[in-house]
Amino acid sequence: MVATSTRRRHIHSSTTRPSPPADQPTLSSITSVNHLPTQITRESPPMVQPAPLSVLPLSTVLRNLATTSISSSRVLLPPSLAIMNVLAHSNRAVFNPDKNPLLRWFLKKTFYAQFCAGENAAEVRHTVDGLNKIGFTGVILGYAREIVLTETQTQNLSACDSGPVADECVRNEIGPWATGTLETVRLARPTDFVALKFSGAGRQALYALKNRLPPPKELRKAIDEICNLAAERDVPLLFDAEQTAVQAGIDDWTLEYQRKYNKTPGHAIIYGTYQTYLKSTPSTLASHLAAASKEGFTLGIKLVRGAYLGADPRHIIHDTKADTDAAYNGIVESLICRTWNSVLQTPKPSTPFPHVSILLGSHNLESVRKARAIRDSPSADRNTELAIAQLQGMADEVSCELVCASKGCEGFVKEKGDVPKAYKYIVWGTTGECMKYLLRRAHENRDAVARTKSGRDAMWAEVKRRVGRGLGFAG
Repeated sequence: MVATSTRRRHIHSSTTRPSPPADQPTLSSITSVNHLPTQITRESPPMVQPAPLSVLPLSTVLRNLATTSISSSRVLLPPSLAIMNVLAHSNRAVFNPDKNPLLRWFLKKTFYAQFCAGENAAEVRHTVDGLNKIGFTGVILGYAREIVLTETQTQNLSACDSGPVADECVRNEIGPWATGTLETVRLARPTDFVALKFSGAGRQALYALKNRLPPPKELRKAIDEICNLAAERDVPLLFDAEQTAVQAGIDDWTLEYQRKYNKTPGHAIIYGTYQTYLKSTPSTLASHLAAASKEGFTLGIKLVRGAYLGADPRHIIHDTKADTDAAYNGIVESLICRTWNSVLQTPKPSTPFPHVSILLGSHNLESVRKARAIRDSPSADRNTELAIAQLQGMADEVSCELVCASKGCEGFVKEKGDVPKAYKYIVWGTTGECMKYLLRRAHENRDAVARTKSGRDAMWAEVKRRVGRGLGFAG
């Protein structure tokens, strides 16, 4: 029997207001998400100009300004990406941060400190304590180690489940991945999440996922051990989305483990990840919601816009950013209100909306504000677990506004409404192990230049505000 937790883990803020009655109006009779106010109403206007970034230490602001300045520069970014690509993939010791002390020191003080939690338990706890002190409820903690296959290995990908090659896969790929992920679950606190990336387990996982096969014996043993520990500690696991070549297999595994562990109504231990830039996501999510409704388990949902724009086939992705935004916001409205709508449509008539636990991953300030407005509307199901997260080192202007709404800060009055709690997604591991993750973050900033420039401008404005404050100017 699976040792699942019967405790209810509230990841959203509590409220004394009653939940809407059973006969609440449907979405067709409430204000559309696209017409919700983008600025949340407060009881009294702020006495000074709102400064959400005031909650950040000055060192963080300056490091963030430097990172976003490089990422948004057409001159500085290309050589930076080239250098990071060498550091992430070279086999030479001089380019390995784990073997070159000088390189390791430089990276740990700059890019590593910007995006990563630490190399060991003590460093991770110090970083998480700092985020908690700022006002974040917790973190989404991931183990950074990744398996990168050679071109020959990729072309000749096989089951890798028999003979000497199987022993090699278990020893060098599945074993280290399982050990690191188990340690991540142990590092997490009851208010945290843990992110799990199946491709990090190597060739056996990739082959099985690509061919929609069950997890091989040794991999299944590792996944079961990870899930049992997470359930015992009441730390939810987020099964990350990946490229579409393996995503159908990930969905199969996710639903299997959700059926097994998500038995508590309204509380998920296992979450699946849905990328709304894919045209198929509304129908895929609707089918999973229908399965949860029919079989009586809670569907854990991590909703993101998407992270594989450069790898997924272009024709399966929405034609415009506006289409992706509409899909994201429409799904958010449906989930928070637990009601089918024109974006997330029921696969079969009269299918009840199941219990869900929601984590919204978004760097889009407008979407975050709309989600907060929906959550505070009469149509919302306030018994539904809801959290909102951004990547560590990115979109701090979005994260800090959410923190300020929850706790109050300079220019903000603490809101009395049901404010979702703020989280940061952060990875841990040695500097060398984190290099491939850091390279992905750099590429993501390159692909979202407008957002990166917005973050840079926000940090620069905060620096000027603090300088002006120090010189005795108001603001």
